[in-house]
Amino acid sequence: MNPTTVDVGLGHRSYPIRIGPGLLGRTADWRAAIRGRHVLVVTNATIAPLYLERVRAGLDGFVHDALVLPDGEAHKTLASTDRMFEALARLGASRDATILALGGGVIGDLAGFAAACWMRGIDFVQMPTTLLAMVDSSVGGKTGVNLPAGKNLVGAFHQPRAVVADTDTLATLPPREYRAGIAEIVKYGAIGDAAFFGWLEEHADALNARDDAVLVDAIATSCRHKAGVVARDEHEHGERALLNFGHTFGHALETDTGYGTLLHGEAVAIGMVLAAKLSADLGRASRADAERLERLLLAFGLPTAPPPSDPQRLLALMRLDKKNLSGRLRLILWRGVGHAEIVPDVDEAAILSRLAAA
Repeated sequence: MNPTTVDVGLGHRSYPIRIGPGLLGRTADWRAAIRGRHVLVVTNATIAPLYLERVRAGLDGFVHDALVLPDGEAHKTLASTDRMFEALARLGASRDATILALGGGVIGDLAGFAAACWMRGIDFVQMPTTLLAMVDSSVGGKTGVNLPAGKNLVGAFHQPRAVVADTDTLATLPPREYRAGIAEIVKYGAIGDAAFFGWLEEHADALNARDDAVLVDAIATSCRHKAGVVARDEHEHGERALLNFGHTFGHALETDTGYGTLLHGEAVAIGMVLAAKLSADLGRASRADAERLERLLLAFGLPTAPPPSDPQRLLALMRLDKKNLSGRLRLILWRGVGHAEIVPDVDEAAILSRLAAA
């Protein structure tokens, strides 16, 4: 199967997203994105035994090293970033160095943040190995780390030089991680493409079976949606906030349950259902569309209801969300499938009621 390419149009900072099988082995493609002679490969303890040597084999001629971090959201911290800075210093990395982020969203966010900070900004290339990272976190330049107070509270916008999404890596992805990635694919249909949402309903069985052609189509469509939004609103002053449908609820749940208890995609799935049901509570959308969303997520084996939680604590965590302005809660709700919207000053009593009823 020939790779599919989606371009993120940002003028002189534009970059390609390459999607397809065997791309890690097609070294000429991704070596072209490396401009200097120093390369640091950042990965985790799960991915390193599977794919690290394949990548390092393509780095002949570069001064390179690898940093293997522990796996999991609990390690998306400033301490992990500090380890990357130390590795870059040992390598003698200068301003033309490149970081290769080989792993899921945690590795991509950490590596991108370190790249944004080292000498005030160096190149990095995303090599996502999870479905969620391929369709979401590897595209668009959002980087960052978590704090005990909340998810992604420290970070920077820093675009990659390229994204290399080798779909062969999904063969080793555990079923739970795979399903978590599908949640973000569903999101693109939910917020702005009713036809794609219907396509996902029709192809749910094939996606669950990891059919290669259907999977590449779903990833490419998702990336086209995100690339278009990022090109129009890179720093999230308006439309890009729509990509956070379900995320305000989801991030609060991730923080409340402890990072890693709920996978990010699982939290987003629950958050999307809460946002859809809250939209119905407020008379902004039909309950039938909320039920349709819930059915599709359940067809992919995703959770749609939160674990037992204190609504007041979740609301307090939601107030820390980066989309809020001047201390006022701003949520991404919808008018129904394919029609998300930014809603300021959502009634907190309605949010508490929805959380209590979940």
